[in-house]
This record gives sequence, C-alpha cells and structure tokens, in this order.
Amino acid sequence: MTVRLTLLCAAAPVERDVRFADATLDDRALRETRAIAGTLPTADTRYSAPSQRCTQTAKALGWDAVTLEPALRDVDMGSWRDRSLGEVAASDGAGLAAWMSDPDAAPHGGESVTELCHRVSAWLDALPEDAGRLLAVVEQAVARAAVVGVLGAPPQSFWRVDVPPLSTVQFTGRGNRWNLRMGTVSTAPVGGDG
Repeated sequence: MTVRLTLLCAAAPVERDVRFADATLDDRALRETRAIAGTLPTADTRYSAPSQRCTQTAKALGWDAVTLEPALRDVDMGSWRDRSLGEVAASDGAGLAAWMSDPDAAPHGGESVTELCHRVSAWLDALPEDAGRLLAVVEQAVARAAVVGVLGAPPQSFWRVDVPPLSTVQFTGRGNRWNLRMGTVSTAPVGGDG
C-alpha cells in the first residue's frame, strides 16, 4: 500500500520581529487557516507538532482528533530560544553565520540542521506501510527537513527550501522509499475560445 503524506506548514502570526520561539496565532492567522480547511486532502490520521502554533493551526482547521507527534517538533534552538534574530546576530553573529552555513553546527547548544534532518527522516521511515493517507501540521524547519530527506539532498540544501506558512508539501511512500509529489494545475482554458 502507498502512504500518502501531506505536510501543512503551520500558520504564522503577523510579527515584525522574527524570533526563535513558539508563537500564538493572531486573529488574521486563524482566519486564513479556517479559509483553507476545505482545500486539504482527506486523511486517515492527522498529526500535529506539539508547538502552540501547530496545535492552534490544527484546531482552526476543525480537527477534532489529532495525534501530537514529538518527532515533528521544531528544531531545538538551545540558548537562542525566545530570542529575536536581531538579538542573536548582535550577540553571536559568528555562531549564527556558522549555523546557517554549516549543517553540522549547533553553536546554540541545541540541534543542528543535520540532526533535524535525521530525526524527520527517521519518523518518515518508521511510518507503517498501511498508514494510508496522513496529514500533519508542522513547523517550516520540519517541512524543509522532510524535503531534504526525501530527495536525498545534502543537508546544506536545507536553507534552499522555501515553505511559506499554510503551504503544503506532499509525499508518497512505500517500503521506506519516498517521493516528492508535485501538485497539479487545472488545464481548463481561461477565457477566449479555448
């Protein structure tokens, strides 16, 4: 049986100051989430990362039954947790540069990009072959790590994957072999004689 997995990147509040922290969703983010609820594929099982942002996204989607999955948690930012990007750049610019250029670096004492990629890949590979259709609300870093792992790309490519809030990434898998599945666009003619 083929496993069909859709990762939905959690909604994001409107903030001017990017922080290495979990955040509560504002009214705009909750409205945007409710607006996409009917566009998501059906699922036999729904997962959520344990963060407040992900669980609020799942709740705004109207999900009653959700499995909180610790393996889908955000990257551990260690001593940078709850600090803004600007604060970290000012106090540990060399560490920030190392973390963003070397996937094995963890100057904050938390998790490296490589470790995150291994954790997410291990979760994917542990899914049972008869899992069916799965839908999971995850953090951007987890979606990036899944793409890197499925493609067998080097961890350096993690920063080259852009996963905006409320976007989806789809995978199909069988026997620990995963494929990235691209969406389709309607081929119906637009206006004119078609």
